[in-house]
Amino acid sequence: MISAHNKYGVLIMQTQPNVILGVILNVIGSACFALMFAYTPWLSELNGEEIYGWRVTLTLPLLTIFIVMKGYWPQVTDILTRIRRDPYFLLSRLISALLIGIQIWLFLWGPVNDYALAVSLGYFIMPMTVVLVGQFAFKDRMSRFQKLACLLALAGVINQLVISQTLSWPTLVVCLGYPLYFWIRVKTHTNHIGGMWFDTMLSLPVSVFFIVQGGDVIHTFTTHVDLIWLVFGLGVISTLALAFQSLSAPHLNLSLFGLLVYVEPFLLTWVAILLGETIAPSEWPTYIAIFSAVFVLMIEGILRMRRPRDS
Repeated sequence: MISAHNKYGVLIMQTQPNVILGVILNVIGSACFALMFAYTPWLSELNGEEIYGWRVTLTLPLLTIFIVMKGYWPQVTDILTRIRRDPYFLLSRLISALLIGIQIWLFLWGPVNDYALAVSLGYFIMPMTVVLVGQFAFKDRMSRFQKLACLLALAGVINQLVISQTLSWPTLVVCLGYPLYFWIRVKTHTNHIGGMWFDTMLSLPVSVFFIVQGGDVIHTFTTHVDLIWLVFGLGVISTLALAFQSLSAPHLNLSLFGLLVYVEPFLLTWVAILLGETIAPSEWPTYIAIFSAVFVLMIEGILRMRRPRDS
């Protein structure tokens, strides 16, 4: 960690980029998201909106504790100072919170409304659109391994597009909305765990509304203790997933961050198989291509760790 003053004169703590550390943190975050995917069936008594509400509501206090204990609270106070100095900066925070809120809601809403394939297709395309934003908006440099991983992933995306033969609105929301969200975070210098805290905090009113509207946990607070603990467990897993992913972001350029997004669907696929789902024969080329892309990134990571110093 190094100390620095921003343009408003506020002392903040900055992290020196470390690609290997960033990759490790990102993979741990993806593993936590995969665990959350496997955990969700235990909450089948709740609807998607109420699960979203409890996830955000419980994540905020737990994330706050994590940030304070790890010394990242100056990132939050920095954003508060910027809002006081520049009220228009608050608009970017509201847009950022709205964009990520829509994505979390759609992730829960799609499978129960016959849009599971459309949402999953969006997640397959999304890393490619993130990489494009990184290349053209921020002039990111990609290694030969990363370029190969990108080509492999692109082959998988093309195969999935051939299977689906259409791009529905949920697909477009995912593959276009996420890159816009990441672009705003990088452009406004809030691509860190403090920025994630603000997005979560601004999503709280909507989350509370969903909880009150659903009411399942509130009504069973004294009669169904197991459900209370399961909901709390969801908050813990969500906090860890968001924390590790946010901590990885400052160490990675947008292109590499986009490619690492494929680690999550890679893990989710194996979770789905363990839960009894199967992959259609026509989809195997897609998954083989994605698995190969993740494997190439793993090889690059191993080679980097063998070097005397991280480049």
